[in-house]
This record gives sequence, structure tokens and C-alpha cells, in this order.
Amino acid sequence: MVMGPTHALSGVAVWMAGAAGVQLLGGTVPSAELAVGAAVTAGAALLPDIDHPSSTVARTFGPVSGAVSRAVDRVSTTVYNATRMPREAPRTGGHRTLTHTAVFAVAAGALVGTACGLLGRPAAATVLFLTLGLAIRGLMGRWARRQGWVVTTLMTGGAAAAAMWWLPTGRGYPVLGVAVTVGALTHCLGDMITKQGCPLAWPIVYRGKRWWEFAPPAALRIRAGGGFEKAVLVPALTALTAVGTAFAIPEVQAVILSG
Repeated sequence: MVMGPTHALSGVAVWMAGAAGVQLLGGTVPSAELAVGAAVTAGAALLPDIDHPSSTVARTFGPVSGAVSRAVDRVSTTVYNATRMPREAPRTGGHRTLTHTAVFAVAAGALVGTACGLLGRPAAATVLFLTLGLAIRGLMGRWARRQGWVVTTLMTGGAAAAAMWWLPTGRGYPVLGVAVTVGALTHCLGDMITKQGCPLAWPIVYRGKRWWEFAPPAALRIRAGGGFEKAVLVPALTALTAVGTAFAIPEVQAVILSG
């Protein structure tokens, strides 16, 4: 798997780059939606790995997230084996199957958006708690491992309460669904550049397979957790985040463009 911090950082980078694009095209992204959306996207960029019991997301909330991960793994395995084509071998594990598809990313975002629209603040608070917990575990991985899941959970609660206070009631909630979809899709795109690839187009049949693992040519793929990811990809994502943030903030963007 691509490392958890890389996934989380890629989510922030894509969110900030998108916000910068909106600003450059004449739109506006309020500061609350900009910051909260970036944090939620960072957390959601870890979400697809809930299908792997050893992943960062599975360890975020201790035994609770571990139990959820094992359940998702079983469901994903069942769906894969029930929908695979004859050319596809049966599997005993569900990693990089159901939760690593565009269908899952869109459905997760739609579910979050609908729940927040119908239930309001309780649903939004729950989404913020879960995704900010993943973001903290992803972006502050070493600190979170040293402190343990209990301290991480307490810190998550404080961060979620602050985000709820800052995020505009009603108007700010739709951004949560968008951020979850963007984060999950970013995760899938990150996995696509690794040796294994990602079944992004499920359930569409491609070349006789329903779970075709899309990936670039072999020469362009990277080894997850390898030297390229640490020495090149992470610095590049950090730079993209910095540039995107600068252009996403109107005052900073004005200074840059005027210069």
C-alpha cells in the first residue's frame, strides 16, 4: 500500500489545487470551507484502505475501527467473488476491491451529503469526527502512534468540535460530501500508480475482467513505500499543497499575480 501520510497529503494537495482553480476562475472558496474541506479530504484519502485490517485507518480508533475494517474486508471479498468474471481468480481477501472503486467514492460522498442535508449538525459532527481522526492519524502518524489511539481520539473530538463551530450552519455542510468523494478518488488515483493498480471502473467489464486493475505503463509505476515515494512524491505533494494554498487564499493570490 502507498503509505498513509502520502495518501493524506495527496488529499490536501488536490483539495487546495482545486480551490486555487476555483479562485483563478473568478469563484470564491470561503476560508472555513477551504480549511475544513482540506482536513476532511485528507482523512477521506485514507478511507478506501478500511478494507485492510493492517492499514492506518483500521488502527485509528483502536478496536472499533479494527472491527469495522475486518467487516469491510469480508464484505469486499464477498462482492468481489460474487461479481468476478470467469477470467478472474477467486480471492480470500478484499483489499483493493470494492472500496477502491469510483462507485464507492461517489456513493460515500453522496451518503455523507444526504445525511448532512437530512440530519444537519449531528451528521456533520459525526463525519468531521471520523474524517479528522483519519487525517490526524495520516498527517501526524508518528505522533499518533506514540500517543496511542485513546489520545488520538480525544484530540479528534476537540478538532471536530472546533470545525463544527467554524463551519457555517447548512451552507458549509455540502462541502463535506464533496470532500469525501475527492479524498476517496485521490486515494484510488494514488494506488493506480503502484505496481498493483486499482479497479477504479468496477462494475464495468474491460478486457474480459470486471475488476481490471488500471495502472500506467510498468515503467511509470512506483513501489509503495519505496524510495521514489519518499524522496520525490512526498516533496512534490508538499510543494503542490503550498502553491495551491497560496493561490486559494484571495489576498495571497492578489499579491502573487500583481507581482
